[in-house]
Amino acid sequence: MREIVHIQAGQCGNQIGAKFWEVISDEHGIDPTGSYHGDSDLQLERINVYYNEASGGKYVPRAILVDLEPGTMDSVRSGPYGQLYRPDNFVFGECPPPTLVILAFTDRWS
Repeated sequence: MREIVHIQAGQCGNQIGAKFWEVISDEHGIDPTGSYHGDSDLQLERINVYYNEASGGKYVPRAILVDLEPGTMDSVRSGPYGQLYRPDNFVFGECPPPTLVILAFTDRWS
């Protein structure tokens, strides 16, 4: 059995990744809340390649979402399939503006 961990990085990666999960979820009969509503046993045959089965029969994408700004993550969370992801799989930080970094560096060496 093969399992895939999907890593989405940056604004573009997360936007493409969000659409990817919409398509994969539709193909496997998974609704935006992670519940299976498919009509074929074939849809469940290899579902564990992309999803972990959580409590209550919910399916959660095996994905890590990474960005330096929380804005993209907020967009994914508020999107149509935002409830599908585990909150622990969102990795983001805030970066100071480049000017502040340059000033801090110059002050240190003055």
